[in-house]
Amino acid sequence: MSEKDNEPQLVLAVDTSTDMLACAVARWVPATGAVPAVAEVLASKDHLCRRRANVELVTTAMDALAACGHTMKDVDAVLVGRGPGSFTGVRIGIATAKGLACGRGCALYGASALDAMAWSAWDVGVRGKLVVVGDAMRGEVYPGVYALDERGAHRCFAAETVAKADACVAALAESPDASELTLSGNGLLKYRARFEAAGIARFAPEEAWYPTGEGLLRSAAEVASMPQGSPQTGDPAVVLPLYTRLSDAEEAERTRLGLKQPLSVELTGVDDALAGIHLQLRPMTLNDASAVAVLEERVYEGSAHTPWTARLFEEELSQSGRSWWVAHDQGTIVGFAGGVLAGADFEVEEVVVDAPRRREKIASRLVARVAYDAQMLAASTVSLEVDAANEAARSLYEQLGLVQEGIRPDYYGPGHDALILRAALPLAADAGQPERPEPHASIRPWPLTAAPRDAQAQAALAAAGPLVLSIESSCDETAMAVTDSRGVVCASVVATQIDFHARFGGVVPEIASRKHTEAIVGVFEETLARAGAHFGVDTLVASDLAAVGVTAGPGLVGALVVGVAFAKGLCVGADLMLIAVQHLEGHLMANLFDTPDLRPPFVASLVSGGNTMLVHVRAWGDYQVLGTTIDDAVGEAFDKVAKALGLGYPGGPVISRLSAQGSPRAIRFPRAMLHSGDYSFSLSGLKTAVITYIEGENRAGRPINLPDLAASFEAAVIDVQVAKAVRAVEETGVSDFCVGGGVAANASLRAAYRGVFEKRGVRVTVPPFSACGDNAAMIGICALRSYNAGVFSPLTLDANPNAPLGAWTSPAAPVPPIWE
Repeated sequence: MSEKDNEPQLVLAVDTSTDMLACAVARWVPATGAVPAVAEVLASKDHLCRRRANVELVTTAMDALAACGHTMKDVDAVLVGRGPGSFTGVRIGIATAKGLACGRGCALYGASALDAMAWSAWDVGVRGKLVVVGDAMRGEVYPGVYALDERGAHRCFAAETVAKADACVAALAESPDASELTLSGNGLLKYRARFEAAGIARFAPEEAWYPTGEGLLRSAAEVASMPQGSPQTGDPAVVLPLYTRLSDAEEAERTRLGLKQPLSVELTGVDDALAGIHLQLRPMTLNDASAVAVLEERVYEGSAHTPWTARLFEEELSQSGRSWWVAHDQGTIVGFAGGVLAGADFEVEEVVVDAPRRREKIASRLVARVAYDAQMLAASTVSLEVDAANEAARSLYEQLGLVQEGIRPDYYGPGHDALILRAALPLAADAGQPERPEPHASIRPWPLTAAPRDAQAQAALAAAGPLVLSIESSCDETAMAVTDSRGVVCASVVATQIDFHARFGGVVPEIASRKHTEAIVGVFEETLARAGAHFGVDTLVASDLAAVGVTAGPGLVGALVVGVAFAKGLCVGADLMLIAVQHLEGHLMANLFDTPDLRPPFVASLVSGGNTMLVHVRAWGDYQVLGTTIDDAVGEAFDKVAKALGLGYPGGPVISRLSAQGSPRAIRFPRAMLHSGDYSFSLSGLKTAVITYIEGENRAGRPINLPDLAASFEAAVIDVQVAKAVRAVEETGVSDFCVGGGVAANASLRAAYRGVFEKRGVRVTVPPFSACGDNAAMIGICALRSYNAGVFSPLTLDANPNAPLGAWTSPAAPVPPIWE
């Protein structure tokens, strides 16, 4: 916690990493000299809350503050449990806490949920050696060993880890002090009988198995009172979950790549020649050992460093707690980096880039990826050694935030000292570049403070009327925008995650949710800074806003909850109104950017990675869904076909570029449900037909004409979309047709709609390219309409991944947007 001139602070503590919603308010008295920090609890609202954390957290926090005569305006700092625990629960707690801190403009600190569990046991009188067993799901636990005495609960381990429950039972049963151990933690709800069967029979009372708000505060006081404890900065951008492991998709990828494969092993990621993207990064495989050994020998030729052999790399890759990445350009490895987890520190052992490819920021990208893995493995710092004479490398590491903390004389030979550098995680690798969702420190000193505003700026802000911040996080973009009362988009920021999903051929929900949690504060700050520039000031602050609109569904539930939780925290922290927005209605409204005089009734086609539907818009807020896909969405089909062809993700743009060079009549693919007599769509059969064609050509040894295949596939999709749209327009008798969603950017689809409808005198509207994909400016149109109509959402709002079109809508006409 901040010393704040040693004055007492009001701290709000929250944790949702388990089924216990932990919440307390305390007066924090910082440590002074030999006197430790003290947290005097003023109110506590802990209660079991299975799967309702996002519904109850902010209202519980408000109740706790009210119980001791305070409001959020009195809060000096927020403390949040970082886990480990339920991934979704941890992210709800952290996203809400980030919103509270950003709204209040106060510090945010993190604490371990395991530490809080240990203090819960201490509070009921447990003393001696305690083992906390947190539930990690999938037959695993988070073990933590503590020494409990009259002064408190003291950690006996460096960093949180995950282990198989049976392995944990066996290890504790074999320890010499097994009979003296006391066990606690919510993992005992599942595994207590296994410990008892192994002869371990001392347990804390069951009511003490969960973290509490008071335990969270006491654990923070313990760390703050330790001279060797590294103080946290209070910057909400760098408070991130404790995961202890990579996502399931990444673990599966490492397992697959770790198998010894033929030298013809396929590379992950986008095909360079086809996608026009060079220099990709991917995890190192056993099959890379020889190539990286050759590169290392070439780079270190003539130096004092002894190059690693291929065998050494293979042995390294077969061990746990490692992270190794390679940079490759059209299959040729041009750099690599990696290291090993050592307690709470991740030691980077190698950073190598081929001499002709230096000064391309390859090393910084590699180190950033390795450091990110280290963070996912629960490391709190990253360290490495560098030759004192290597000015280029020293400059790079300084930019990444590594600071010298030691020296090893003549380590690399006479006159070549090794500097020991270390940095706290996450690295500041991409500070100032919020369009890249790498976790990084705030782009401005925290908390945000607006500079004095002159009369002209104040007049511009007053003339703009109420300002609405909109948030979009339904899939793999973290986006925010600010819209004024006239519909002017004052700022719009989109942080994409494409690099993180490309090697899997599609969006991985778990990775998407993690990246939203990491990126959301940086996007918030950048959005306010850009909106400030619009008004001639350095930045806006939360108090300049009137309301927050947020996509509450449909979409990926893990991604949605981050945006909703942050929005609710922001509203409570800054006393703003909350507005829920339906994602597809945002895509629908995006047509107003191009055609501000668009009025119902009209027919709309909504086509994206997750949705394909035809809608009769009878009036604003009155939507009749004529038909939807019964299996794959259009965008999903593009991605799956692209993956089958090795074209990478996202598939739409690549296939579109290829199809422009091919013949749509070259291959006859099926037009599924073209004559079904209804408005339903099916893309699964078409996708299967394309994959079957590819397999047949491969078996026959014939080369595939990719442009012809792409054009033929695209034509099969478009023919059905257009035919059903024409029928819908004719049956409803409308004179306007519009398109929304990411696939609306497809040039061939746009041309096909215009070609067929212009002959019938029907006006076709498509959003500008910048508004086709997921963005917050389109969400802002809906949010502003609801604000003007007085349609607000309660603070118990939760994400609804299946929200129907029309949810949270209003019959009021939207204000036509202006994107300056």
